[in-house]
Amino acid sequence: MSYRSILVNIDVDRPATSVVRLALDLARRFQVRRLIGFCAADAAIPLVITPQTGAVLAEAWEQLRDDLVQEFKRLHAEFDDLVADSVTTEWLQVLDHPTRALSAAAGLADLIVACSPGGAATGNTYRTADPGGVVLQAGRPVLVAASGAERVAAERIVIAWKDTREARRAVADAVPMLRMAAAVAVVSIDAEPDDGIRAGVQNVASFLSAHGVEARTEILKDRDETGALARFLGTFHADLVVSGAFGHSRVREWAFGGMTRSLLDQTGISRLMAS
Repeated sequence: MSYRSILVNIDVDRPATSVVRLALDLARRFQVRRLIGFCAADAAIPLVITPQTGAVLAEAWEQLRDDLVQEFKRLHAEFDDLVADSVTTEWLQVLDHPTRALSAAAGLADLIVACSPGGAATGNTYRTADPGGVVLQAGRPVLVAASGAERVAAERIVIAWKDTREARRAVADAVPMLRMAAAVAVVSIDAEPDDGIRAGVQNVASFLSAHGVEARTEILKDRDETGALARFLGTFHADLVVSGAFGHSRVREWAFGGMTRSLLDQTGISRLMAS
């Protein structure tokens, strides 16, 4: 089991260098067959159109979209320069809502790489993909890179464990990363841990052992899940956290579970998330 295709998301208004270099490093380490550069954005449709303003607004909207196409071309060239023929690449650009477009393109890859310097608050939804929303829609693992990171060492990995479908999916999707690690910890946090929780973390360790990954287990007795996890990540010197993602769609944004939002906001560490 390995990653054979990686899709790296490049937001139109953010520097591409760090996230492309990070994805390229992973592509080399996993000897992927293709690295796909992806960029999507769109111009906001004018909210108020009258007979007097309709033609002008329509022309302005089309000009904004033309400008985006030119920006796609610039980013495509930057992507090619950064990769420099070191792996097989493809390029995909889409004039559409970036979160929706990235989720739709997820079937092309085993792993999606994205960045989110603003955490769960991603900004302009017409120009910036929401990694949390992508995780919940894509059906593929999403590696949300630490802010400015150009590499994920994946040497010390923490699995933030809850016995849920999403967490089981995340662990299975993370196996190629976990195999590279020097140290792996399976961590469950509960105010009153019971035998079921203890059995759950042991089951994860047993599953990983069958894949050649030796993991220690930790059960933290704490009511503050997010605080306890943050403290453990620090003491363990983790460089990657693996977690299931929980949330649901609202009219204009995604509402995330407490732990999911906390991890999305921890921009100082890379996170591999699945749903």
